[in-house]
Amino acid sequence: MGKVASFETGHAKRVRMKTATTRPNLRNQQRVDVELDITLEVPKGQCVNCQASNLSRAGMTLCCNLETVKQLIPGMRPPAPGSWVEIKARFPVPVLKTQPVTVLADGNIVNMRRISRDEFELGVQFSEFEGNGFDYVDKCVSRLLAEQKH
Repeated sequence: MGKVASFETGHAKRVRMKTATTRPNLRNQQRVDVELDITLEVPKGQCVNCQASNLSRAGMTLCCNLETVKQLIPGMRPPAPGSWVEIKARFPVPVLKTQPVTVLADGNIVNMRRISRDEFELGVQFSEFEGNGFDYVDKCVSRLLAEQKH
């Protein structure tokens, strides 16, 4: 092979690549690790139980087994943008360490990730809270974030 005489070309289109450091962070809320028992209701009316592994003001990550995921997500296909699975969630939020408050929230399952053969993580994005639910989640997340810094 010979030496390159020129890097100029009249036919190639320039494409700018984003480096990993310039990609935007898709999360807009800080998350805190929690262990909360969650009851979910899908539009068909069935209720299932699973556990939340983290919580933010915008949503939560749920840990579920295979049987639960089959009940929540038809066909076990990860939700596509715009065709999310609607749910209603009921969960206790420890506003004070000794006084949990039950929160009711509507939301959407926006992603699904298989962790092992019988363990899945489901990403839930909140769409609406009943009553003061958002305030309770906000206070809980703020308190847990403050505790992590100390």
